[in-house]
Amino acid sequence: MKKSTLIVLFLILFAAPGISGAAEAPRVVVSLKPLQSLVAGVMAGVGEPRLLIQGGGSPHGYTLRPSEARILSEAQFVVWVGPGLESFLEKPLSTLAGKARQLELSRELEAEMLPVREGGFWETHASGEGHGPGDAGEPAHHLHGERNQHLWLDPLLAKRIVAKTAAALTDIDPVHARQYQQNAARLETRLDTLNAGLKTRLAPVKNIPYIVFHDAYQYFEVAYDLNAVGSVTLSVDRKPGARRIGEIRQKIRSLNARCVFSEPQFEPRLVATVIEGTGARTGILDPLGAALPSGEECYFQLMNALADGLLAGLQ
Repeated sequence: MKKSTLIVLFLILFAAPGISGAAEAPRVVVSLKPLQSLVAGVMAGVGEPRLLIQGGGSPHGYTLRPSEARILSEAQFVVWVGPGLESFLEKPLSTLAGKARQLELSRELEAEMLPVREGGFWETHASGEGHGPGDAGEPAHHLHGERNQHLWLDPLLAKRIVAKTAAALTDIDPVHARQYQQNAARLETRLDTLNAGLKTRLAPVKNIPYIVFHDAYQYFEVAYDLNAVGSVTLSVDRKPGARRIGEIRQKIRSLNARCVFSEPQFEPRLVATVIEGTGARTGILDPLGAALPSGEECYFQLMNALADGLLAGLQ
């Protein structure tokens, strides 16, 4: 056989589907920036997952744009927490991405999720007692169901998300299986290092009481034994009434809460009203990393930024 013929055959074989070393990456869509960061780490060197909620968008009451609906319709794999948090995705996932594989984290990690806090200053959500106009009788879906949905805020649960993502991608795209597994192992080591560092950094403030805007940080607080004593609002969809603001002020004074933290996605003037006359400080915590660039580093920057914010407000 002539040398030129052998070269042509080699080129044909190299370009054949399933044989090429440059096989196309699966089309992956992720709902939230912290989750997209973890998935991006697993996919490093293979492809880049698309992020649905950009910038400071909140999953609470989000409206899907036409461009985002198109991205979803092209997806082969979708990673989200579940209808308890991203309720806006429930119908589009069935109508636009019905054939896409889903990793619904609230289903996969249900046994490891924490119950929604009730009692004391974490009010009983089904009751209207103690609430002013605009915050009585909150419907259950505003509270994300019976379990707290912000599960990415614990690095050990983040490791579980990484492992489940790598397993799903290996099944969908076996050509890149080794890359996914190597990336997952590297990420899990980084998450262990992050976890150890945060424990050391936050130990000096673990006994200092503080109040958050809404109960989004339970996993972070449990992981690092922090002393959050309540939230400003029971539901991010509705402002607390005058009676509840009075209750919060009383709680700040009685527990000597050092700081009340707002969030960039919501109205900061509300926190200023709450702390008036109490002597408490204000600070900002962001569970979504609104101002951070997406990509693998985002998760690590987000978790360290939470620690920075807490230390600034509590020390």
